[in-house]
Amino acid sequence: MTASPLAAQIGLRILEMVQTGQAPPGSHLREHAIAKTLQVSRSPVREALRELAQYRIVKHHQHRGCFVAEASCTSVELARKRFVRSENNLIYREIAAQRLDGKLAEAFTEADLRRRFDLSRAEVKRIVDRMAHEGWIERRPGYGWAFVPILTTVTSFNLSYRFRRAIEPAALLEPTFATDPEGFARCRAEQQALLDGKLLATDPIELFRLGSRFHEMLARCSGNLLFFDAVQRVNRLRRLLEYRAMVDTQPFRNEAREHLEILDLVEAGQMKKASKYMERHLDKNRKIKMKILNAARQAAKSTVEPTIGFHF
Repeated sequence: MTASPLAAQIGLRILEMVQTGQAPPGSHLREHAIAKTLQVSRSPVREALRELAQYRIVKHHQHRGCFVAEASCTSVELARKRFVRSENNLIYREIAAQRLDGKLAEAFTEADLRRRFDLSRAEVKRIVDRMAHEGWIERRPGYGWAFVPILTTVTSFNLSYRFRRAIEPAALLEPTFATDPEGFARCRAEQQALLDGKLLATDPIELFRLGSRFHEMLARCSGNLLFFDAVQRVNRLRRLLEYRAMVDTQPFRNEAREHLEILDLVEAGQMKKASKYMERHLDKNRKIKMKILNAARQAAKSTVEPTIGFHF
């Protein structure tokens, strides 16, 4: 039986915790704590833990719950591959690409996706559930689904980075900024594991997930919920173009090092330096990704795009 998309994402998150040392052997994996952290119900968390138990990555003790086991690297990799398969990444990315290329209608049904991509009902349900959870589709009143507004052009992608450059460095300078020790430790462990090659760094979906989590955490620490909301919204809007910009993930391996240096500056209380570093970090990534997206557009011989190009 294949794990649901949400359970697969939770499973991958727990594997990250194991691989980065956030959840060492013997750690108690409490369902309610994981559900609260990831803002999900306990049911998919329970499903993810059951899957992990099959690979002996966690052990279930009656009346005590689940604990991290002494798992081999082979077991961890097999579990990760199973969860990635459950997420249907190839089809998911193809749907994202066709959405960006304007090949999919604004509104659609699950039957439409079944016919177009030759999928089973179960496969379509898993993919649709994942797309809805990640925020780029929403249920239509009555029947079917609709794509939500996203960025679809190079110009709009450029504007999104210019917007981020305006707000994310400013968030670090808010007088209400306060570090989150638990969040900082989690992000530091993730970014260090990427840098050390302990986490998969060849999947654009995974890199986007880890990077957006880092930036959203800093925005939340500002103490100003408007910054946090803005960063979350722009992350949802740029998600699909980020996947396209990171088809080759090699240029983005250095992001983890820069994220760690920003954390170092913030924890040292050097907020002005951290803010300036964030500006440079965003500028550099904007230029790299713009170059990649422009090259892809020219290779595809696409037509001239609108001046702004937000897909609203």
